[in-house]
Amino acid sequence: MRHLRLAALSALMFCAFPAWAEPPAAGETVEASEIVSRYLLMDTKGRAVTNEDFPGRFQLISFGYTFCPDICPTTLAEMSLVMDKLGERSARLQPIFVTVDPERDTPEVLDRYTHFFHPAIIGLTGSPELVRRVADHFKVRYEKHREPGAEPGKYSVDHSAGMYLLGPDGRFLVKFAYATPPQEIATRISALMKEAK
Repeated sequence: MRHLRLAALSALMFCAFPAWAEPPAAGETVEASEIVSRYLLMDTKGRAVTNEDFPGRFQLISFGYTFCPDICPTTLAEMSLVMDKLGERSARLQPIFVTVDPERDTPEVLDRYTHFFHPAIIGLTGSPELVRRVADHFKVRYEKHREPGAEPGKYSVDHSAGMYLLGPDGRFLVKFAYATPPQEIATRISALMKEAK
């Protein structure tokens, strides 16, 4: 498992962005009024978790699912790198992964998956209705795709990518576009942490 993580991190450093491409902005423009940062979900231990459960800490949230072949592992590897680059300041950031596939992502599966990337990342889940409500609040779109004749549990999920940053008061601050370099994300978060002081 460890060599898979190292391979994913290496791929991020060397292949995540073509050399000729202009790097994306550190924050994707999203109107704060469009995002409702409230959520009520469950962690992998069955405890209720809300956006108000991390007073004084920033929250970095991504949505996805554990069967995702590329976007989600890349995003969580980036999240892990952000934590590493923040150093001691990472204690003020809670990384969160919200599944959009609660039917297959059991608490055990979700816990194993998130800890594979970084021990601080917590996985959140809930009923399909609760997950849909939270996704709607964050303007995250997702939809199942099943091939004709496929078994019930054999499907993929198309979903929005990127990471959402909430401030110490639980309010939405910025959305980082998918493939934003982890160093840019860490630098932006560090600046916001200084401002919050």
